[in-house]
Amino acid sequence: MTKRPLALAAAALLFPAIAACAVVPDAPIVEGTPRAEGTPVAIGQPVRVGDIVVTPRRVVEDSRCPVNARCVWAGRLVVETRIDGAGWRDTANIALGEDYGTHDRVVALVSGTPEVTTGRELAPGDYRFVYESR
Repeated sequence: MTKRPLALAAAALLFPAIAACAVVPDAPIVEGTPRAEGTPVAIGQPVRVGDIVVTPRRVVEDSRCPVNARCVWAGRLVVETRIDGAGWRDTANIALGEDYGTHDRVVALVSGTPEVTTGRELAPGDYRFVYESR
């Protein structure tokens, strides 16, 4: 009879150790540590947006009107963005100021800096983006 309580005690000690090593299936899998929501991020830097993680991959289009010019059209900033959720991944071209929906979540690119100016071309490393959950 003394073996049974000893076995139960051993199991009770072993269970927390096994549970501590378990993979959490509800967490997005991304490279690097995601920044906090609202933090401006560079291309390749992940940022947590609600319960998902988004990563700007590349600028697809930056036809925004330079701040030191007069334009008929305001232009657009479009960023290829990887979106990681629990057990899924999506990639989408998200335009500044527009919502994008996937897997019952909505994410928006709310800021893209720096602003465009005439006579200066932006390099990919110059950009910073802010995303938010809607």
